[in-house]
Amino acid sequence: MSSKSKSKSAEIDPDLGKKLFEEGATFIFLDVPPGTEFGIDMSVFYVADKFRGVKMIPPGLHFIYYSGVSKYGQSAPRTGFFHVFSPKEVLVRKWNKFDETMSEEIVNSEETERFRSNLKDMDRFLGAYPYKMWRNWVALTSYITEPVLKSMEPESGIVCSVSQFVPETFLMSKHNPEMETDQMAATTSKTEDNLPELKLVPGTMLRFTKIPLKKHPEKASPSEITKHNMDSTYLLEQVLLTYEKPEDILAELQLSFVCFLVGHVYEAFEQWQKLVSILCNSDTALELYGELYLSFIVIIHFQLKEIPKDFFVDIVSSNNFLTTTFQIFFSNLENSTADEALRSRGRKFKESLTKIFKWDFESEPDDCAPVIVETSQ
Repeated sequence: MSSKSKSKSAEIDPDLGKKLFEEGATFIFLDVPPGTEFGIDMSVFYVADKFRGVKMIPPGLHFIYYSGVSKYGQSAPRTGFFHVFSPKEVLVRKWNKFDETMSEEIVNSEETERFRSNLKDMDRFLGAYPYKMWRNWVALTSYITEPVLKSMEPESGIVCSVSQFVPETFLMSKHNPEMETDQMAATTSKTEDNLPELKLVPGTMLRFTKIPLKKHPEKASPSEITKHNMDSTYLLEQVLLTYEKPEDILAELQLSFVCFLVGHVYEAFEQWQKLVSILCNSDTALELYGELYLSFIVIIHFQLKEIPKDFFVDIVSSNNFLTTTFQIFFSNLENSTADEALRSRGRKFKESLTKIFKWDFESEPDDCAPVIVETSQ
């Protein structure tokens, strides 16, 4: 593999290397065309001629992804999948030359065992997992459990940066193979231009929690509606009821962020934005869910550290979303009766954001939003 962008390939401790070699998992990816963009977790590479996969993968959750690259250097939409590796596991996937993507074919246990027995012979064709990025990845995924992942990943198991649409006739023929072509044409919806209506391919979308549109209970009085619009605690608790335990909202916060940052799924960014907004605008919740908010601050701290500065300015901070949202959060925190440990961590986080991104949460311009501090270079 030839390195690209954020990968860091430094030597690791010999003892650790030996342990990973013996206990680490292996991902074998066969017949991948040279030049294909391939990534695992936070590291991206261009595939070289002899590439056959990755070895010494630490057990646990990982995200594997790829993009075909044209002869003109243009990358196809990023596609990937999550997998929880067991110690010493060998996972084998093949490239489909016809579709120019990973084959849906599942390699049987007999063939997988054959690859396992030949790992030493394949060693020189396997790139080592970029261990220097492991801690960063763990910090971004620490709350994502297998049950949460299974409930939110696409039913197909494949995460694609671009929504997948097909003509309605394709779906009809798939589910009704005996239906005649003229019957399908007669029942197919058309656009204003008389073109077949496109439909999302079932099972290809991430299944994030649906955020209620109403921020207040039914039959709420005008004063109660005003209160719930200013304090999102009621909305937050409605969302928390959809999880097995309150901490699962942190797992979704991490999963949506990773799918956005690494998987390039914009819908995941929108979900992340909604969750951050609810958590930051819930005033009363600061006193009710102190431990949850302590973890929330840590998660956001690590997430913002991983966003490239140019990417951050162009997308994440558009319309000053984070500056205005966290200005409200810090104000709520200071004026609350929340535990001092939470308030102290909030102050340190505020100082960190001000130092790293030059945000000023103290000054309020005419529109009551925090401003960016201009500093001399």
